[in-house]
Amino acid sequence: MSPTSPHMNFRSFVEALRQDGDLVSIHRQVDPHLEAAAITRLVYEHDLPAPLFENLKGAQKHGMFRILGAPAALRKDPATRYGRLARHLALPPTASMKNILDKMLSAADQAPIAPTIVPTGECKENIIEGDQIHLEQLPAPFIHKDDGGKYIQTYGMHVVQSPDGKWTNWSIARAMIKDDKHLVGLVIEPQHIWQIHQLWKKEGRDCPWALCFGVPPAAIMAASMPIRTYDPAGNVAGADGVSEASYVGSYTGESLQLVKCETNNLHVPASTEIVFEGTLSITERAPEGPFGEMHGYVFPGDTHDWPVYNVDCITHRDDAILPMSACGRLTDETHTLIGALAAAEIANVCRQAGLPVKDSFSPFESQVTWVALQFDDAKLRAMKTNSQELREKVGNLVFNHKSGYTIHRLVLVGDDIDVYDGKDIMWAFSTRCRPGMDETFFEDVKGFPLVPYMSHGNGSPVKGGKVVSDALMPSEYTTGRDWVAADFDNSYPEELKNQVLAQWENDGFAPL
Repeated sequence: MSPTSPHMNFRSFVEALRQDGDLVSIHRQVDPHLEAAAITRLVYEHDLPAPLFENLKGAQKHGMFRILGAPAALRKDPATRYGRLARHLALPPTASMKNILDKMLSAADQAPIAPTIVPTGECKENIIEGDQIHLEQLPAPFIHKDDGGKYIQTYGMHVVQSPDGKWTNWSIARAMIKDDKHLVGLVIEPQHIWQIHQLWKKEGRDCPWALCFGVPPAAIMAASMPIRTYDPAGNVAGADGVSEASYVGSYTGESLQLVKCETNNLHVPASTEIVFEGTLSITERAPEGPFGEMHGYVFPGDTHDWPVYNVDCITHRDDAILPMSACGRLTDETHTLIGALAAAEIANVCRQAGLPVKDSFSPFESQVTWVALQFDDAKLRAMKTNSQELREKVGNLVFNHKSGYTIHRLVLVGDDIDVYDGKDIMWAFSTRCRPGMDETFFEDVKGFPLVPYMSHGNGSPVKGGKVVSDALMPSEYTTGRDWVAADFDNSYPEELKNQVLAQWENDGFAPL
């Protein structure tokens, strides 16, 4: 591989999408105030190629960037549906979601590969400091008409480091422009950026910070995932304290090139399109929001005070590209990355605890508030457990782990259910889980306040509201399945099925 491979260089990634026929360059002038996001929203809702806005209104005088919308959304073609995500990881565009998640999780079995510090990189082609910084003049996107401001940060990567320098964390958290020199955005407990912010509070000093837009796609995948750490022997040790740069090296098999910031001691990917440098204040807070979030709602006028980011320096590539996620209803980056990667890590947490979980996924139809866990039926029967015991064990395990923070319903299914097929999950949930009797509720765990029924519903906005729903039939715990599915795969002889499939297109049907 090379530092210019698509998964290791955002500019190369954009060109790979163009070669895939998965990019539309829009050369007419487009207004970053709502118009760019409106186009991107239609792209999401119809699974169309990613739009690259080459000519933003206001960019000629004050801009430093173009905008790429929908950088990790879905494609319409079933054969390459996850192709944009696959390009993040050097996988072929035909890769399945399982292939993608297995690639992300492969680092768990690999030794970390430390990043390489280089003297300079493309992100240093232009340097803007002090009085030259005018955030309010940038062609930053206004994404939803009821948003509280220009959300320049929707698909960038925050970089913070613990005071002792032992833990560098990369993460994605929204942030909007507050004024000419400041951003304000979410720093939510128990996310890692919050944990490091708390460490700096104890020191009594503002937290050094960088925000990177257009990082290597493999890096943004790591920033989206609740990844695990390793002990000195290479064994999995926990979820807090791991530095994502080494994790990227593990699953790509190559060292990521980093370069030091201009104004602090943080390091950022050398090929990054745009870097904001500065500090995350431990004392100053300001109103932030509302914003049309991952669950598909905007609550007009709903603002809350969050920490302020001070921007002291900006470095950027020539003709830079700002990635933008115009999140909301299905299907955008908040669903393809956050839900999918959390589900993958939840499966690993369960396996480490000795549970026979074969696979897991967060169905898009749930706005990624659910995770379906597929159990190996034979190994489940060997456990000699029952529904109540299993529900309690799974819920206590997952809902008290960081990977389960954003998830509010776990659906337990057997190995006849494809967890990557939302229709399969819904079929099992609606026909095999008796409401109440087959469910265990968890109110004494952390809840995710961005879920609308948490922040704007009944009960505490930050605690509880979680449930394990058992869609395993009683026979799956004892003797094995006692039913046959009434569908094509299970209700007809193999010879007849092969005959029907062989004549399918000749009969006038579109290819399956």
